[in-house]
Amino acid sequence: MTLHLPAADGTLRAYEPRTEPLAFTPGTPFTSRTVFSAAHVVADPFADVTPDSPAAVDWDATLAFRRHLWSHGLGVAEAMDTAQRGMGLDWAGAAELIRRSAAEARAVGGRIACGVGTDQLPAGDLAEIRAAYEEQLAVVEEAGAQAIVMASRALAAAARGPEDYLEIYGHLLRQAAEPVILHWLGPMFDPALEGYWGSSDLDAATGTFLEVIAAHPDKVDGVKISLLDAGREVDLRRRLPQGVRCYTGDDFHYPELIAGDEQGFSHALLGIFDPLGPLAARAVRVLDTGDVQSFRALLDPTVELSRHLFQPPTRFYKTGVVLLAWLAGHQDHFAMVGGLQSARSLPHLARAYELADTLGLFPDPKLAEERMRTLLSLYGVTR
Repeated sequence: MTLHLPAADGTLRAYEPRTEPLAFTPGTPFTSRTVFSAAHVVADPFADVTPDSPAAVDWDATLAFRRHLWSHGLGVAEAMDTAQRGMGLDWAGAAELIRRSAAEARAVGGRIACGVGTDQLPAGDLAEIRAAYEEQLAVVEEAGAQAIVMASRALAAAARGPEDYLEIYGHLLRQAAEPVILHWLGPMFDPALEGYWGSSDLDAATGTFLEVIAAHPDKVDGVKISLLDAGREVDLRRRLPQGVRCYTGDDFHYPELIAGDEQGFSHALLGIFDPLGPLAARAVRVLDTGDVQSFRALLDPTVELSRHLFQPPTRFYKTGVVLLAWLAGHQDHFAMVGGLQSARSLPHLARAYELADTLGLFPDPKLAEERMRTLLSLYGVTR
């Protein structure tokens, strides 16, 4: 049945939803790449909260979504930007999420890595920042998960130059019990991280980042790069010490970066693999056989959806991710912690639905159509 979807110019366009889903089969982890999906959290829609309240999480639905990702062989990157870390989910909520998800991972044999930051500390001096990182690292390690050391807004504000990053990260890596993943999140995802690693000059910043890694290569499993610059990622990937992996966080260029070239490839830790999970898993299994062309044929068509969800202001991509989870039947509502469901326009959400439906991402296209029709009617679209 025809849907009338709103365009950015205020007009309605006719769209014929697909009627048959694609079939995706659960499977074991991959052999050629290590792949994490950063996962969203499901809000509790019945909690009596305000925008200033701590996040109210529907734990059952949140953990069920992680089991969905694990069932397809993906690892889960927990308590990251995709989980609205620092945009609705505070440290107390993130700590609970880490403990619950790590316990669930042990129960089902899933791979998990969790974000370590300083978001319990709005601002502070270097000693306070170091202590905040240590507190979060202890929570992740006690939960039995791998640590992902995230960029710190407090450090970005307090650091006087590259030497402060070298001191803080060096101390933290010496403290870590097991090798960690270092995460460089660009300012397009979080404007407060402008000038990270001590410089707004990305060449200089890259130099400091590599200096941190070179000083402690045995404590760095890999690096996640989220700068949306494929050339810069490839350059950095080629300069990493032997044995240190590059996990692409580039939601614009991930097919080519994961496929790689004659000098290497990127593993993946991606927010877009939240909605793309089963399709991404199928593509990586094809890549496991060495068939790069078929891998690209599966994954390249998804880039248009990813670029749409991550368009500026990029940090609001989570709204589209949660919309697609609702339409796919992974949760019963389109509510987000902090009320972030209002962060994207109806035309943006309509286009996200159209692109996802065209790709066959919805297990029940009829359910997705009905839910999209409900959303449209709430905005006054009744045709």
